[in-house]
Amino acid sequence: MSQAATPAAGAEGQKVKISIDPLTRVEGHLKIEVEVKDGKVVDAKCSGGMFRGFEQILRGRDPRDSSQIVQRICGVCPTAHCTASVMAQDDAFGVKVTTNGRITRNLIFGANYLQSHILHFYHLAALDYVKGPDVSPFVPRYANADLLTDRIKDGAKADATNTYGLNQYLKALEIRRICHEMVAMFGGRMPHVQGMVVGGATEIPTAEKVAEYAARFKEVQKFVIEEYLPLIYTLGSVYTDLFETGIGWKNVIAFGVFPEDDDYKSFLLKPGVYIDGKDEEFDSKLIKEYVGHSFFDHSAPGGLHYSVGETNPNPDKPGAYSFVKAPRYKDKPCEVGPLARMWVQNPELSPVGQKLLKELYGIEAKNFRDLGDKAFSIMGRHVARAEETWVTAMAVEKWLKQVQPGAETYVKSEIPDAAEGTGFTEAPRGSLLHYLKIKDKKIENYQIVSATLWNANPRDDMGQRGPIEEALIGVPVPDIKNPVNLGRLVRSYDP
Repeated sequence: MSQAATPAAGAEGQKVKISIDPLTRVEGHLKIEVEVKDGKVVDAKCSGGMFRGFEQILRGRDPRDSSQIVQRICGVCPTAHCTASVMAQDDAFGVKVTTNGRITRNLIFGANYLQSHILHFYHLAALDYVKGPDVSPFVPRYANADLLTDRIKDGAKADATNTYGLNQYLKALEIRRICHEMVAMFGGRMPHVQGMVVGGATEIPTAEKVAEYAARFKEVQKFVIEEYLPLIYTLGSVYTDLFETGIGWKNVIAFGVFPEDDDYKSFLLKPGVYIDGKDEEFDSKLIKEYVGHSFFDHSAPGGLHYSVGETNPNPDKPGAYSFVKAPRYKDKPCEVGPLARMWVQNPELSPVGQKLLKELYGIEAKNFRDLGDKAFSIMGRHVARAEETWVTAMAVEKWLKQVQPGAETYVKSEIPDAAEGTGFTEAPRGSLLHYLKIKDKKIENYQIVSATLWNANPRDDMGQRGPIEEALIGVPVPDIKNPVNLGRLVRSYDP
């Protein structure tokens, strides 16, 4: 962490600038810069420091190559990018996936969801709360980290609770390995799956493989119910203040994920928008990307719809501070991810969640929205992710009963001379779309609007902060040398 401060830094009424570069325990290159006054953040900038350039890489290629190439965009969600890519190809090629192909894709992607959510909490976020031994990867850390052992006054209880969380950190590594095996059983391999292609899936499930997948899944499901969910609610009962911290814009958007019918009319987690306090139907025509403070140029002023999107890097652009574009819906910044999906879907909470909310918090809550404003917070995002992991696990159990051993999973198709298609899905960390335009059987334009673009974007042309930037406003920083709450807030989005 580097710091720059005004004269008399830290004095009452003075602003102090804090820069965390890079912010660790995230995938990619991220810088957070804030101004702190009287112990709270008053301004913030979120900067993505790397140009990826996959839109340029894909031009002129065979459209079918895209689902393999785009998996290299992100080290933690290649399966999501593959899913969006093959859905865009399905749309452009005019092919309808078989029922068994759809379910097989769901089993591949569902296992990845379980792995990704467990990865995020235990191996990226948990060390903001649980204190490990003074060895790597638990150090270096802020000296005054405000951990469980600092917050729980009863020393024996503090040590027991901390050990409980630390042991799960280690066990979660094994659970993630099992999830990877589940993905590879129908996806061919992991992390870069080969088993999802335009027209469906390459693997026709056998009874033996379904049984092997199911056996592994039982262990993962047990971990989610008996360890992950209880730990999240236990942490929330210790960090009650973090249910009031990191609110943000309170606008959310979801594209829908895990189709439940062959016409893609119903989903496990439905598409929808909650904006300015109202629920709305999702309309893809209302998406625009702005680059006023991004290291990109547009050929015309204002925002562009992804179907006419441009990716023209300009690293020397005055006033820009991020290689992330600024997507907007109805020209409004919107949060994406588990909180957004759970808010839009508003499913019934897990039995574990309902029980612990009553026992630990005194809250009678049956559905996610019963959490009210507590959902829009640092801890609220962790609760949303844990509850969504349970929702996904219940769905995987159902899909295992629906998949038909030996039934066809693939429909052959031909590359069209000219076409366009869009794949809408949800990466574990948020809404994701891939747009594909074909000319002369080759890719003419390819645009990607990923989850982290929605959450970690800079100011737009109208001067509005991105979701993470806005959520940082008001975050407490009582000790400028140990700004642990900044990392907690950013990592709660899983950027």
